[in-house]
Amino acid sequence: MTPGTAGRAVVLIGPMGAGKTSIGRKAARELRVPFFDTDVAVTRAHGPIPEIFAQQGEARFRELERAAVREGLQTGGIVALGGGAILDADTRADLRRHPVVLLTVDARTVAGRLHATTRPLLQGDDALSRWRAVAAERGPVYDDLADVTFDTSTGHIKDIVTRVTDWVRAQWAARDAAATASESEAP
Repeated sequence: MTPGTAGRAVVLIGPMGAGKTSIGRKAARELRVPFFDTDVAVTRAHGPIPEIFAQQGEARFRELERAAVREGLQTGGIVALGGGAILDADTRADLRRHPVVLLTVDARTVAGRLHATTRPLLQGDDALSRWRAVAAERGPVYDDLADVTFDTSTGHIKDIVTRVTDWVRAQWAARDAAATASESEAP
């Protein structure tokens, strides 16, 4: 683990298909910190997300997701949130205490990424229209929470990961410098 990063969480948010899991996993490896994906955590503990939606409803899924967010933030490292995790007021309050990276993607690019999706909110004949509606509805919340935004629509994933990790390192360095200055000012 990179020195001075223990217990720190950097959160990735954004719409479905923006690459939070792929970019998060690679960024965590590059930074040598843990990677935590809330959707993976929910699936491991409770089964497939589409089944949770079908059998227990979206409200129950959101409760399980909220618990996964808390666990991820406590774990530290890079934490990728499911697209709708930001709908929870307690999650939004928690995110204000952490650096937040918004990953965006345009509809044309996401169309290829969502082919044959099993995502519960996108089921039916026109997944792309539903994706657009969900992304537009959540967009202002994402923008409000984000400290920085990176678009994943074009470019190589390695370049996007580099931009994310460079930003994270700068955040950690600034936080360390502020902590050191604060300690040297203490009586």
